[in-house]
Amino acid sequence: MMSTMKIWVLLLLVVVASAKVFDRCELARTLKAAGMSGFKGVSLANWVCTAYAESRYNTQITNKNTDGSTDYGIFQINNRWWCSNGQFPSHNGCQISCSQLLNDNISAAIQCAKTIVGQQGISAWVGWRNKCKNQDVSQYIAGCGV
Repeated sequence: MMSTMKIWVLLLLVVVASAKVFDRCELARTLKAAGMSGFKGVSLANWVCTAYAESRYNTQITNKNTDGSTDYGIFQINNRWWCSNGQFPSHNGCQISCSQLLNDNISAAIQCAKTIVGQQGISAWVGWRNKCKNQDVSQYIAGCGV
């Protein structure tokens, strides 16, 4: 009985600790509802492609860069320029804590992405430049009804 209880507690912890990984169409609908379709001339398909290229739609992924900075969340937003983790020197252009970018509710990530694209364009994302630029990205929203 006690070992069964331990297994249930362990499974519960795994479920609680796991990150939300968006379905492609769920993300497309979420981004469209947030006004990302056509925002600063960037198509919805390009936003979904960018999120896939950067994080595979994972809200809680982080990536440590060679310069010591870290990228956070579904859009892999960098703490050198756009958010603060309280440890690494940051310009904090989005005026947010990096932990807000690791939330399953991606509204903070969307707002920060809007700030970034407004200042630097979609080419600010390496993932977009490497995987989406000059490509047919229509498949990223195909069948999503958006």
